[in-house]
Amino acid sequence: MNSFTYVDLHRQVSFDIEKEMEAALLRLAPASGTSAAKNAVSKLLRHQKMRHPLSVLPMMVHAIETGDPGPAVPLSAVHLLWWTSACYLDDLADGHGTPASVSLDQNEALLASVLSGAVLPIQIIRSLPVPAAVQGALTAELATGWAVGVEGQLSDMDGDVENATRNSVITAYRGKSGGPYSMITAMAAILSGASDERVELWREFGYIFGILWQIFNDQEDVLSGRNEDLLNGTVTYLLTCALDDAPTPRAREELLGWCAAARHSEQARTELTRLLLAPDVLRPYAAELDAFRIEAHGLLTDLGGHEQHLPVMRHLVDQAAQMLLQEQLVPVSA
Repeated sequence: MNSFTYVDLHRQVSFDIEKEMEAALLRLAPASGTSAAKNAVSKLLRHQKMRHPLSVLPMMVHAIETGDPGPAVPLSAVHLLWWTSACYLDDLADGHGTPASVSLDQNEALLASVLSGAVLPIQIIRSLPVPAAVQGALTAELATGWAVGVEGQLSDMDGDVENATRNSVITAYRGKSGGPYSMITAMAAILSGASDERVELWREFGYIFGILWQIFNDQEDVLSGRNEDLLNGTVTYLLTCALDDAPTPRAREELLGWCAAARHSEQARTELTRLLLAPDVLRPYAAELDAFRIEAHGLLTDLGGHEQHLPVMRHLVDQAAQMLLQEQLVPVSA
């Protein structure tokens, strides 16, 4: 049984990704080597440290297509830079900004996020030793990824909990998280020389993986006790499952009342969390999560590819699709 994981891959290639990032940052510096822009982006990268090393995702796609993950190292840097920018902008939209302990104020961070998410990825793409047509296709994917991701994020920010449904939340997830992942999987497929048909399959895989990873993040938020989604009024898939399946109109109104109060009350967040972790909510939630996992595995089966590398991607799908929440994790409040 192949127990090699994406984390193991990251350990092997992290030095290569770091060197690629250093080369990208040097493009911001003049001949003297000093640059306010370079320093600001470096600080932002330290501030927005990613908890999971998903920067290797494009390398995994390239390895499945060609047997060699190495040529996609620059796209791993693109992926890391893009998410550094997007995560900071997401924090800014939620009103968090940068903490005072970081030697980077909000205005500097905002400008650095523009460089990180747009300018540096384009420079990396332009530096690739590939035909101009391939560079053009990769740049187009970057632009599309931003457009789809922003559309999904704006839908998510609307926070219309009373009219939200499972389908509306998945549509938002497909944009705000699926869009960036579909961008990078499609870019890796294009770089590998895959056919248009395979590029589209990888694009769809990225969308489904993005949905899985967003649900994974939603669960981590609950388990951490931070409950930032409830604090920010974010409409999550778990919340819509509870609302859609509320046994009575009165029960639904009770949930909506706790949602409104949760933005300002820790007690309300505790009570709402208890309701969200009820068995009647979590059991269908787990089944629907598993359906997305099966869909992602089905796309990998359709794609096939190098058998040495395909199991690593399957393992990542299974990790993203874990059911982390447990029934009645939070005790009934007084």
